Amino acid sequence: MIESPIPIYFTDGMPRRTFIKTLGVASGSLLLAGLPSLQAQTGQASPSTFHLKAPEPNPKYGGTLRYGILSAPAHFDVHQSGTVANMASQGPMYDNLIRRHPLDCQTIIPDLAQSWEIAPDGKTYTFFLRQGVQFHDGADFTADDVHATFSRIIFPPKGFSSPRTPLFSAVEAINVRDRHTIEFKLREARPTDFILGAFTSGWNIIVRKKTLEDNNYSLRTVEAFPGTGPFKHVKRVDKEVWVMEKNPNYWNKGLPYLDRLEIYHLPPWSPDVAAALLGGKIDYARTVDPVAANKIKTMSNFRFVDFYQSVIHALWVNNTKKPLNDPRVRRAMHLALDRHALVDVVKDVTPTLVGGFTYPFSEFAASTEDQGKLLGYQRDATASIKEARRLLAAAGYDKGIKGLDFMVRELAHHKLWSVALQAMLKENLNIETNMRTVQTSVWFDEAQAGNFDVTISAIVSTLLDPSDHFNSWYITNGPQNYSKWHNEPFDKLVDQIDHELDTAKRKALIRQAEAIMEQDPPVLPVAWEKMNDAYYTYVKGHLPTSNYFGIYDVVRWDTAWLDKS
Repeated sequence: MIESPIPIYFTDGMPRRTFIKTLGVASGSLLLAGLPSLQAQTGQASPSTFHLKAPEPNPKYGGTLRYGILSAPAHFDVHQSGTVANMASQGPMYDNLIRRHPLDCQTIIPDLAQSWEIAPDGKTYTFFLRQGVQFHDGADFTADDVHATFSRIIFPPKGFSSPRTPLFSAVEAINVRDRHTIEFKLREARPTDFILGAFTSGWNIIVRKKTLEDNNYSLRTVEAFPGTGPFKHVKRVDKEVWVMEKNPNYWNKGLPYLDRLEIYHLPPWSPDVAAALLGGKIDYARTVDPVAANKIKTMSNFRFVDFYQSVIHALWVNNTKKPLNDPRVRRAMHLALDRHALVDVVKDVTPTLVGGFTYPFSEFAASTEDQGKLLGYQRDATASIKEARRLLAAAGYDKGIKGLDFMVRELAHHKLWSVALQAMLKENLNIETNMRTVQTSVWFDEAQAGNFDVTISAIVSTLLDPSDHFNSWYITNGPQNYSKWHNEPFDKLVDQIDHELDTAKRKALIRQAEAIMEQDPPVLPVAWEKMNDAYYTYVKGHLPTSNYFGIYDVVRWDTAWLDKS
């Protein structure tokens, strides 16, 4: 007897863990703790009637929301990007196949796909698309657009690189079944929460097939290609503001509430962010510095929230250049960094925490206690520095290394860190570096080209699961492996991690992978970032909480409204 597929039907939403647990349930409902307006349902059903709306009763229509964040991208191809400069400024104009709920940044809800099925063997994901959706240029949205979008991401053409490609390594085929049905075939089953999490990535915006064809599948210089999202492009002033207006034909009836959205470019964690907010030039600010945050917390006309961010700050060390290709040299540099001091260096600018090669706050990470026992993470750096000097001498550089090109991304916290890092390497190992600063928007292209000896920056991932960032950041030829690091035993372990379905066994494999990276570092972790948001109390409908993770999946402002008279 052949089992029928498991239909997943949402009238509102379902948290990831509960969703997995209820896959085999014929029918039922769930009320989400802390989110009384979200109710989930599984089982046989007609097409979903899901409609997103603001959590408050009687939201008001109209007005302009002014949002301040880093929003000056080096190019406009969201699929190839790895910076909030693209997602913050372009995200409101586009939709995804499925998405995270803006109330909690966790719950998976319908988007352009109104429902989906997962085959019993876990190797076929079928999405049933909304009908009657149009792009901003009036063209109809169909499965061909989804096929073109994901073919580009999953099977990248020459010259195209996306940090999200590794998320879909198990996909072997994408098939259009009809105008509004598309299926993804996997070579083998992977954890369902991982695969659905990959599809919900905010970066995977759906682009019209014709748009890709008309631009030879490169959108880097196309400023305003049509989307299906809640807002439409009006104008952009480079490094100043991106202006959008309400999409009157948005498929989610009743949204958006705002008439206009203005996204102002403000360097992250700079004094300009809080100054713009406190001066009334913007309504909502992201990356508010900790000093300003302490003041804002005392003011009754503001709300403040902090949450974990999907960002590692690190030093990349170019493995294609001698002597940096020697693991002993890189581990020596790794051990020479006092991470607790580095967190303290930027404490008035950026909230960060000490960590290694895996998100330190995730279920996949070693305990803080165990991490703190390792050389390189101890509060007393004496033993680490002693071992670092021994390793450098063993590599033949007991007198140190001179003239390393140190490329610094032009951000406030990176400038502070670069001075401290330069001093630590000089004082502890007699490694001398020549600092040069590059614009934030061009760092990624420079790093990808390998135009550095060492460089400091920040990169992001979509999921907490190491099968995401291990494949993107560290594995040989990974799209964000800027160090050009190669370690065959590590690559084999990652393959095992990707295929292992038992949680305890996966964690044991992750510890083994971390042990390899400690001895042969692909990057030198500096710190892991948290996020500070602040906004006027009249901003409603967009309510980040401390349970948020990252800032890349909830970017549309479709449920935001202004409670002004």
